[in-house]
Amino acid sequence: MRESYRNKRNRQVRISKDKQERKEERRIEERRKNERRREERRKENTKVELEKRVCERRSKDRRIINRREEDRIFEENSYEDVIAGRNSVIELLKSSKDINKIFIERGERHGSINEIIARAKKEKIVIVETERAKLDQMAENHQGVVAIVPPFNYSELEDILDLAKEKGEDPFLIILDGIEDPHNLGSIIRTAETAGVHGVIIPKRRTVTVNSTVVKASAGATAYVKVARVTNINEAIRKLKDFGLWIIGTDGKAKTEYYNQDLKGPIAIIIGSEGFGMSKLVKENADILIKIPMQGNINSLNASVSAGIVMFEALKQRNA
Repeated sequence: MRESYRNKRNRQVRISKDKQERKEERRIEERRKNERRREERRKENTKVELEKRVCERRSKDRRIINRREEDRIFEENSYEDVIAGRNSVIELLKSSKDINKIFIERGERHGSINEIIARAKKEKIVIVETERAKLDQMAENHQGVVAIVPPFNYSELEDILDLAKEKGEDPFLIILDGIEDPHNLGSIIRTAETAGVHGVIIPKRRTVTVNSTVVKASAGATAYVKVARVTNINEAIRKLKDFGLWIIGTDGKAKTEYYNQDLKGPIAIIIGSEGFGMSKLVKENADILIKIPMQGNINSLNASVSAGIVMFEALKQRNA
């Protein structure tokens, strides 16, 4: 039976429509595939980026660890637990402080080195003969002898006040606000020992600690002077005020000359940093400000020199 024209036409339309629908389905499927590919690529890129960040983080952590390791090695190799120089080691032996061992340069022995050996043998301290190169690694200007000691034993603020009480004397303290030069700290401690100061106070931050350079610069005075490290200088000042001490700051702009100020009685004298003097808040917490008058073109003194001038003026007044 022959297909009618109408049926034929309808069948062709259906076939064309089916083709169009299949084509559209293929287009949709292709679009979905492309979207999946893009999503996979995005995820892959994200994964790569995350891995890159992780690697960078690990690399950064390794650098931090390496820096910390380098710092640790530097600290270990800086030999901050050593006392170098003949006079410093002799004073250390006289003070009966703990000494782990003493290194002495191998070779000819003369002068005070024999006294060091004799005292060390008497105290049954281990003596090690070594080459000069080894001593050079341990300390500068060692003069052929280096003593290995435990880390410096800092005192508490109350220990200094108790020492003054035991001696039956008015407390005489030095507060150092930001001294960064170890030679200055050593010189100040040395002067403090000779001027009858009961103790020196230094902050834990932004200041030099008592290391081998300080000990050598002090000529062994660190074995006799109590040094306290405090977290906050201003808190320490307030505590000293509660104990009845007068806080005297040194400032070039003060109106009172140091020799016109009464420095007897319980006092704590503040010495500022080498370049900037006392910090603003520390200056505000001082009860009295004094100055050292100067002439000439240079209007400032080394911190250790300033400290020495004021300390010996206080000593003179207290002994008058």
